[in-house]
Amino acid sequence: MRLTGTGRSGMDIVETALAEVKILTPRRFGDQRGFFSESWSRRVMADAGLDFDFVQDNESLSAAMGTLRGLHYQAPPFAQAKLVRVVRGAIMDVAVDVRVGSPDYGRWVKAEISAENGAQILIPRGFLHGFVTLAEDTHVLYKADNFYSAECDGGVVWDDVDLGIDWGFSPDEVVLSDKDQRLPKLTKWTSPFVYGDGA
Repeated sequence: MRLTGTGRSGMDIVETALAEVKILTPRRFGDQRGFFSESWSRRVMADAGLDFDFVQDNESLSAAMGTLRGLHYQAPPFAQAKLVRVVRGAIMDVAVDVRVGSPDYGRWVKAEISAENGAQILIPRGFLHGFVTLAEDTHVLYKADNFYSAECDGGVVWDDVDLGIDWGFSPDEVVLSDKDQRLPKLTKWTSPFVYGDGA
């Protein structure tokens, strides 16, 4: 499904194979100077049925290609929906449905998000999230609809064989934090999310 706004706040919204995860691409209005783009409009999103109250902006800079961050989540009551975009470089972004009772539990989708394509990925609560950088010095920005809580922070290991995510990099090519290397496998982890409860 594609929903398009009008005027200078236009945005294309496309469903992925997991309907709740969406790709949002703001229109760019360019001339000889460059371009202008309205990267987020609450009014446009609300008109499309996507009314999020984002309360926090986060950013990361990854120096090396193959830097992998994930798979992360925040548990209720600090669960987060995220809107992720790239202002320099490119990432392969991954979302995994981990809502207990969901017909899509354990399924994942991925999308290339880059400064060049201008796309953003909307990841709702109840999904694991991670990305791997496809270029050096990749700069990622994302909005979150809840505040960070260290006590609610968690994750699942990126290369879990039961998930079988194709990251496009071998284990010896990725750059990981110590924390992400120690994350549990899906079968050794209990999801705090329940399908239909809104997290």
